[in-house]
Amino acid sequence: MNLFGVMDVSASALRAERVRAEVVASNMANAETTRTPDGGPYQRHHVVFEAEGGGSFQESLVNQMNGGTGSFGSGFKSAIASGFNGVVFSGASTDGLTAANGAPGGVGVAGVISDTSAPLMRYDPQHPDAGADGFVAYPDINPLTEMVDLMGATRSYGMNASAITAEKGMISASLDLLK
Repeated sequence: MNLFGVMDVSASALRAERVRAEVVASNMANAETTRTPDGGPYQRHHVVFEAEGGGSFQESLVNQMNGGTGSFGSGFKSAIASGFNGVVFSGASTDGLTAANGAPGGVGVAGVISDTSAPLMRYDPQHPDAGADGFVAYPDINPLTEMVDLMGATRSYGMNASAITAEKGMISASLDLLK
């Protein structure tokens, strides 16, 4: 992986964590929404992440070792390709070690899914969305859970921003060495 590849990985994580923070903010904003255009209460949303362009860790490792020469590289490649402890990893073969299709690393948003948990029923006969029995269906959203998710997204975003800053410093220092 080149110097800018690390920056691409962190940038993809920044984009994914931004989406996660937006979804959490939407969940918190709609915690008391009892009626949506689809009917019924708002449903909590979750972000699903996926690995981008690198496949599995094993595939990335084989890809990095594929260009290696010497006894260590070839022996290590065959050990990985045949699997450790008799377990054969998918996508690996000893003949033509297949690399991942894209650049290794990165994270993407596979999608945003709705929570299918049952709504919370609260007795409030004066509410306009109350049923005949006086109960209102509220979304099953816990503000504490949402705050923990938001803090996690914020911390991850900050760590990836720090990684980009550190890499920029390394690139600058390497350019200073060339002067």
